Amino acid sequence: MDTIVKAGVKQCPFIIKNSSKLVQSKQVFTDNYVKCPVFKQVTRNFTTSCPRSQAAYSLKTEEKAKIQTHEKPQESQVFEYTNFMEDELVRKRADNSYRYFNNINRIAKDFPMAHQDNSNEKVTVWCTNDYLSLSKHPNVIKRAHEVIDMYGVGAGGTRNIAGHNQHCMYLENEIAKLHKQEGALVFSSCFVANDTVLATLGKKFPNMVYISDELNHASMITGIKNSRCVKKIFKHNDMEDLENILKTLPKNQPKMIIFESVYSMCGSVSPIREIVTLAKKYGALTFLDEVHAMGLYGPHGAGVAEHLDFEHHLKMGLKRDPEYKTVMEEIDLITGTLGKSFGAVGGYAAGSKIMIDYIRSFAPGFIFTTTLPPSVMAAAEEAINLTKKNISLRIQQQKVTNYLKLKLAKERDIPMLKNASHILPVFIGDALLAKKASDMLLKKHKIYCQAINYPTVAKGTERLRVTPTPGHTFEHCDVLVEAIDDVFTHLNIPRLADYKGVADLALFESGHGDRLWTEEMLKLTNNDLQDNVFADQREFLDSSKGY
Repeated sequence: MDTIVKAGVKQCPFIIKNSSKLVQSKQVFTDNYVKCPVFKQVTRNFTTSCPRSQAAYSLKTEEKAKIQTHEKPQESQVFEYTNFMEDELVRKRADNSYRYFNNINRIAKDFPMAHQDNSNEKVTVWCTNDYLSLSKHPNVIKRAHEVIDMYGVGAGGTRNIAGHNQHCMYLENEIAKLHKQEGALVFSSCFVANDTVLATLGKKFPNMVYISDELNHASMITGIKNSRCVKKIFKHNDMEDLENILKTLPKNQPKMIIFESVYSMCGSVSPIREIVTLAKKYGALTFLDEVHAMGLYGPHGAGVAEHLDFEHHLKMGLKRDPEYKTVMEEIDLITGTLGKSFGAVGGYAAGSKIMIDYIRSFAPGFIFTTTLPPSVMAAAEEAINLTKKNISLRIQQQKVTNYLKLKLAKERDIPMLKNASHILPVFIGDALLAKKASDMLLKKHKIYCQAINYPTVAKGTERLRVTPTPGHTFEHCDVLVEAIDDVFTHLNIPRLADYKGVADLALFESGHGDRLWTEEMLKLTNNDLQDNVFADQREFLDSSKGY
């Protein structure tokens, strides 16, 4: 063993560059040499049948170079920052996960059109998260203009120092009323909201355990990491797996189930009611991200949680029923965005008074950042008002979605991942092909639909993500269907029939799949909403005084 250790020490580039104190204990090598690529090879060479004089180990040049790449540089050397970054970017380009940004300038008075470098050449946008086209709504634009003219373009400070104003209070009141929660808090984005809320609660609650769906958004994953608390991952929408995890945890241990209502890249919908039931059974808090459902589900656009008690909320309007608690009211924390269906920018969290006051008092991502511009908050408030009063917007969006799913799947055999939501994930399954498909749609057909690659989705599941809006006509849909059909033919991308015997066809859209919106719901009009939805009663939710 001494001979092996001495030979290995002479050959190992790591030990050569570091202190001899590292090699003082032979026991360390005896216990661990099998894990080291250098010592493993030294041992192999010393146990061959060749003469002892020839049983010396010589590290191959390429092996030595590979190991030295990860060497600690000498103190006299400066780390090669540029080379390191260049190498990382080369790898991203090589595996086709490098991100290319398209210059897309959406035109306010001509939704869903945009122009690129040349303002005279228009393209149709089919991948926007402006789900209800409200960023272009004249009422929203007018409100933003009015507030800019009176209050300027910036808030001027944090909420604690000069940045707290009536626009925050009006907006937070609208959000709380929409979700039928006691309080709400606005953040600079929903990424920040998810990150800072989860990081804060995870650090504050003693021995907190986070139980997270495996497909949760990066913002939630980041918040969980930043909390440094124990995390458990359950299989996507798998209630049996979730309950098995909950069973292993003491009932008196703080725990929170973290999930989304609509998962943005596959369009799947979570079993919210079942999750809330399990949470109550095992003493867990619930954290629901409604980002991709806001404005689109429920009689007033509060999301999937509202949609689950559709008839009850339709009957009550924005009032809470003191004798019945809906699943939306059972959820401890609901987060959402102002930057998708509401057409502005920003994020929020809604919950009980004590929960919102706690986050307001302890979350760094809220405390130490500049307040959103007054015009943005006023525009978002106006958009929420329009959303809750116009069920017709949601219904039209669903009709366009259903029409497009049927056309693509049934008539053109285009593979789309099956879901009950408004998202159409057109399956490609190859990063390079996905980019080529997106490029061809843009250059040949003047249609912009972004390719979705790793790390947003897993490798081998690359796709185009199509998002219909009420601003898309059926004529727009027909043009898109023809274009996608042409791209699939030209690039020889597999159709739905090609997956027969290779993949489970039940995973793909048939054109007649389950939908959250029933035929009866789609017959409703704005006249079916309660009078209290239309009441123009603006109120403060003054979080400056706590709760």
